[in-house]
Amino acid sequence: MASSSPPQSKKPKLDCKENKEEEPRPEPTEHIGIDTRITPKYKRRKIALFFGYCGYGYQGMQKNPGAKTIEAELEEALFLSSAVPASERGNPHRCDWSRSARTDKGVSAVGQVVSGRFYVDPPGFVERLNGNLDPKIKVFGFKKTTGSFNAKKFCDRRRYVYLLPVFALDPKAHLGEGIVCESCLGNGYDCVPRRCGSTGNVIEIGEETETKDCNGRESKLEKVEPFCDGGIDHVKPEESGVELTPEKNVNGQIYKAVEASCIDEPERKFRYTEQVQNRLNDILKSYVGTHNFHNFTSRTKAVDPSAMRYILSFYANSVIDIDGIEFVKCEVVGQSFMLHQIRKMIGLAVAIMRNLTPQSSMDFALSKDEKISVPMAPETGLYLDECLFTSYNKKWKDSHEEISMDSFSCQADDFKMKYIYSHIGSIEHKEGAVALWLHTLNYHCYKNSSVEHKFSSLEKNKDSSSVEHNDSSVELKERNDNTMIVSAENTLKNITAKLL
Repeated sequence: MASSSPPQSKKPKLDCKENKEEEPRPEPTEHIGIDTRITPKYKRRKIALFFGYCGYGYQGMQKNPGAKTIEAELEEALFLSSAVPASERGNPHRCDWSRSARTDKGVSAVGQVVSGRFYVDPPGFVERLNGNLDPKIKVFGFKKTTGSFNAKKFCDRRRYVYLLPVFALDPKAHLGEGIVCESCLGNGYDCVPRRCGSTGNVIEIGEETETKDCNGRESKLEKVEPFCDGGIDHVKPEESGVELTPEKNVNGQIYKAVEASCIDEPERKFRYTEQVQNRLNDILKSYVGTHNFHNFTSRTKAVDPSAMRYILSFYANSVIDIDGIEFVKCEVVGQSFMLHQIRKMIGLAVAIMRNLTPQSSMDFALSKDEKISVPMAPETGLYLDECLFTSYNKKWKDSHEEISMDSFSCQADDFKMKYIYSHIGSIEHKEGAVALWLHTLNYHCYKNSSVEHKFSSLEKNKDSSSVEHNDSSVELKERNDNTMIVSAENTLKNITAKLL
């Protein structure tokens, strides 16, 4: 018999509107992980951020715990500018962060690009960001991108510039190990002499330091009295390797000025002529193409696929004057670069220009089967000029903005002249970074495994031949002595027989 009890009624649906009215929205509270400064009406947008910086005083671009880096400064400025919520502070991967290039310690940039999802509203985002950054770091602007844009993966090539003093190409300049005095490099600076050690380190005069030559033998630099303790009269010309000129007033005290080799005499001032330019470009052209650059970096073996790099162009055609010093612009464009690669490329090119090593060394350096020591130029003159996104711009040209520095070229040029170029000129005037490096370059050992083996084999053959020759000479001498003795004995016997 069927049950007469009525069916249970369905559970009534909740009215969303009524619930919202009954349960008011909670007020925002101060709590870790909740950012109350961002209003919900603003949306995050995927953008490419263009900026530049002077690398002096920073330990590179990439964030590194315990180190002062450009990336760490930029992340904090983005948080202070309300571009990222507090829950993502210190976690850039949560906002899809990526950088187009990494720069080493002391290396600058005028065309660096990072991408991510940030709050760019209300208007004035760039101004707020620059207000929370050091003046040596400046954001030029931003451009909206596709949601899948990645500054590292979508960057086709990178262009770097190295400003090399013209005097570095002079084979007659900075010969031998000597002393460079700051008062000779610029006017108004304190006279702090430095000596170039054979290992490339700057050694203050007055220190006693043990160094090693290219064969690993230890040598000791004797103490030399500093200028401030009694003047330059304590430094003997034969010890310093420089000539003394008449006395000069430096900071109210009388010193005998050192005629440093970094000062070019007017009658023999080296010029960047067309002949010099053609020779340098011919050397730089050797890098163009796909090569194994394991000799131009550290911690990368020749068999490692990452050692293969593609260089599109490398030339040095223009010269600029910074604070009275002429610099040649060495521009290199490549898909990507390894640690210290560009500085070592410049270092070997300068060594060849100064006739310190033959141009055939380039073939050994780019060979997979050879291991040689390549000199590394100072980091001061190197900066990232621009990151190029050719393929991305070609694909999305009809729907999105072009990712390039063209819109910010004027701002970038002003920043480059005010902070980067002035810093490079100032460092060369005050410290003589390249001048000191050139002295160490004169004593650099370009060891090569196969050449060294051939040389050692030749020396062994030479030594063995010398030993055999000496043995033959001794044997011949002994034979001659025995013959003379026998002859003398026979003569004596004949004389005795006649007398009897």
